[in-house]
Amino acid sequence: MDYIMLLQKILVVSFTVVFFWKLIKYMWGFLNIEKEPVTVLVTGAAGQIGYAIVPMIARGAMLGPDQPVILHMLDIEPAAEALNGVRMELIDAAFPLLKGVVATTNAEEACKGVNIAVMVGGFPRKEGMERKDVMSKNVSIYKAQASALEKHAAEDCKVLVVANPANTNALILKKFAPSIPEKNITCLTRLDHNRALGQISERINVHVGDVKNVIIWGNHSSTQYPDVNHATVATSSGEKNVRELVADDNWLNSEFITMVQQRGAAIIKARKLSSALSAASSACDHIRDWVLGTPKGKWVSMGVYSDGSYGIQPGLIYSFPVTCEKGEWSIVQGLKIDEFSRAKLDATEQELIEEKALAYSCLN
Repeated sequence: MDYIMLLQKILVVSFTVVFFWKLIKYMWGFLNIEKEPVTVLVTGAAGQIGYAIVPMIARGAMLGPDQPVILHMLDIEPAAEALNGVRMELIDAAFPLLKGVVATTNAEEACKGVNIAVMVGGFPRKEGMERKDVMSKNVSIYKAQASALEKHAAEDCKVLVVANPANTNALILKKFAPSIPEKNITCLTRLDHNRALGQISERINVHVGDVKNVIIWGNHSSTQYPDVNHATVATSSGEKNVRELVADDNWLNSEFITMVQQRGAAIIKARKLSSALSAASSACDHIRDWVLGTPKGKWVSMGVYSDGSYGIQPGLIYSFPVTCEKGEWSIVQGLKIDEFSRAKLDATEQELIEEKALAYSCLN
């Protein structure tokens, strides 16, 4: 009799376990519904950076491996055929996360419902052109694209400007897209940030992932200031200051800064083409950290709307160290700025003030 009762209890427990296991599996499947697609706009999509970045976005490098995306690609009319070729390749690659592709030369069509806009398209400086001529061309481009975003983008649209002059292009975009919050308009200095990490890792022969908290201050130009005063390296004996490990202040205050500032020109000299792969990868890094957050204790560099932090004129798009959480960036506060750094911060700020004045003169 005892054996029969024991057997009954075992059967009851077994059925209960199986029932709850099936219920858990069912609920997990119910809760694990595929996310709604995020619509990402890439302008200048038929160009080198565009060609490099769209497969990265479609693979999940920008928004994560479980986030479906719809790609909107925009380029100018002369590039329409090449743009269609990019669309064909995206289809041929059969990316599981890619839920739709729009390839167009119409800015309003391209901007419809976009959640994230990566502004790669711009007018490059050509031989013999004056600085004001280039600025005038880009002011015209960004005025038109800003108006299209203003009318057709999603309310929460986040904008990253890549095309040079990136900081000032972003400022013009903000002026002509007034309903997009100023905290949602940024420019790319993550490429310079990543370049600085790479140079430090090579100098002291450590993995780049062990180096953190370099800073790019100011303009995405040759006046930018790559700052390692607060950067550290993870070692077997704990975190060490970069200056301590490099042990060469002369190199850090001269050659290192110039190397990061001039890296783009060095790549053009070597490739006979501008940096596209690293720019595309850095743009993905910028958006990923902005949307998904930065790791605890780590900051990154972003060109953002100045609020007066570190004595920088409010209203400029200036690169600061930032942390990101829940889709919002915050400038890292309270960092000590020595006399050498202060001069560098002020110099790049002055260039941005001059660029802003030049851009606004083009509007008139």
